[in-house]
Amino acid sequence: MINKLLYIVLDGAADGLNPPKSSLGTAYKPNIDKLARSARCGLVYTVGKGIAPESDEAVISILGYDPHKYYTGRGPLEAVGAGVSFREGEVALRSDMATVDPTTMRIIDRRAGRNVTDEEGAELAKAIDGMRLDNGHGLAHFVHTVAHRGVLVLSHDEVKLSANISNTDPAYEREGLISKAKPSFEPFVQRSRPLDPSDRGAVKAAELLNEFTERAIKVLDGHPVNEARRRAGKLPANAILSRDAGDRLPNAPAISRVFGLNFASVTEMPVERGIAITFGLNDLHYEREGKSLEQVLSEEADLVINSLDKYDAFYVHLKGPDEPGHDGNYEAKRASIEAIDKFFFSRLLSHIDLSNVLIIVTSDHATPWYLKSHSDDPVPIMFSNTSIRESYEKFDEAACSKGSLGIIESGTKIVPTALSIMKGLQS
Repeated sequence: MINKLLYIVLDGAADGLNPPKSSLGTAYKPNIDKLARSARCGLVYTVGKGIAPESDEAVISILGYDPHKYYTGRGPLEAVGAGVSFREGEVALRSDMATVDPTTMRIIDRRAGRNVTDEEGAELAKAIDGMRLDNGHGLAHFVHTVAHRGVLVLSHDEVKLSANISNTDPAYEREGLISKAKPSFEPFVQRSRPLDPSDRGAVKAAELLNEFTERAIKVLDGHPVNEARRRAGKLPANAILSRDAGDRLPNAPAISRVFGLNFASVTEMPVERGIAITFGLNDLHYEREGKSLEQVLSEEADLVINSLDKYDAFYVHLKGPDEPGHDGNYEAKRASIEAIDKFFFSRLLSHIDLSNVLIIVTSDHATPWYLKSHSDDPVPIMFSNTSIRESYEKFDEAACSKGSLGIIESGTKIVPTALSIMKGLQS
């Protein structure tokens, strides 16, 4: 009897339907490929055809919620995932530590070399957290999350702030509540502006963000952490680029009410954790700081193994392949998938009864390494159980494009499809 659902998402692992080389197709991943030999496979547009989704809207969709109805901006979700207090009337933004020339505001590296340690990030964040703005009426709460990433929450004691503002990160442009990557951009810190000049809350929010951005550069540029980074030949993390403002959280029914399953989640990044908490999944949180990749992936598997009796379903979001995809590093992306197979799937599959579970494996979006960005391609998906008689040689784009499920038109259909398969296998 199938009584458990394991839903495993390999962030950005897909490379599109016609890649020069497929990271999934060439990776040595015997455990994932073993699952494909008893699986129903296909492709899925995680948000919709023609949409190159950002991670947050994609994750909301693949959990079964229409992002056009429930998405309220990434910033608040990042805040919840980082454990940052946030309430309506404040504005939360996803932020990144960057390297800029303070005299010209020219951006040298939008991610400060991608080598900011958690210790460095935490120290830099302390220097700008609690900054009073607008002659003391405004407040900036900045918290470091992972590596170069952080969360910024702006508040004001006289004005209810609005998130209807533009980004200071020039690489992303607001389209409604979602920021889309630009194909090209001028590498200068942008001044935020109210997208509706008649909206007092947006005007004030943009003013606060611009004041914080300028003052943060002055504080961070000479910070001892950055002086040490310069001496070590590293880029200073001397600026904060912000985007994806939001001023409220989604008002959505809990996932247990939607599907009748008690869901738990294992996530690595603040935005995925924030989404899971906001939509009612039970957060199986753990500490990653100071641990090797092998330790992290093994512990993530153990979180599922040790909690099987407590929950009906598990959503596991593994970040690994996405970043090398953005970096255009095919070898590193393939290696990331291989590490997930070796340290997560190997441990998981050796400690559970595969006849009792339906395992979903997919991606939240494609991040083709040759594009260095998300694409609008559908991603491979499989639903695996030992009772399924269909068989595929491996799990990748080519195999799944020939699968019996064809193309699933929306990520909102993934969990309903899983429930239908589970019911069919038990009848």
